[in-house]
Amino acid sequence: MTQHGNLRSDSLPSTVREFLAAHIARDAGTALSFLAEDAVIVDQSESFRGREQIRAFLSDAGSEFQYTTEQIGAARVDDDHWVVTLRLEGTFPGGVADLGYRFSLRDDVISELVIANHGS
Repeated sequence: MTQHGNLRSDSLPSTVREFLAAHIARDAGTALSFLAEDAVIVDQSESFRGREQIRAFLSDAGSEFQYTTEQIGAARVDDDHWVVTLRLEGTFPGGVADLGYRFSLRDDVISELVIANHGS
């Protein structure tokens, strides 16, 4: 397995960059457009499948808190797998969280996204 770490944002596939931009802007409709029809999102061990579950997750995730998001890392695992580390700082318990967004791509769309505490 080849892993190239500390990539700049512009080195990420456009699908990943554009999904993250929409997700951070809380634009669930646009974020959803970068996902395969059969995509799955796993957030802290809870799975979301199907367009309606994923749309609800994208619309609601973290909506009860105020926070900022900063990309602090990115790595290419192989042609179809990428990891982006985001630091969230805000009004949620603990105030700071580093989250790994592990993307699996298929045919230029996201087939799976696993979000976990960095290092998990």
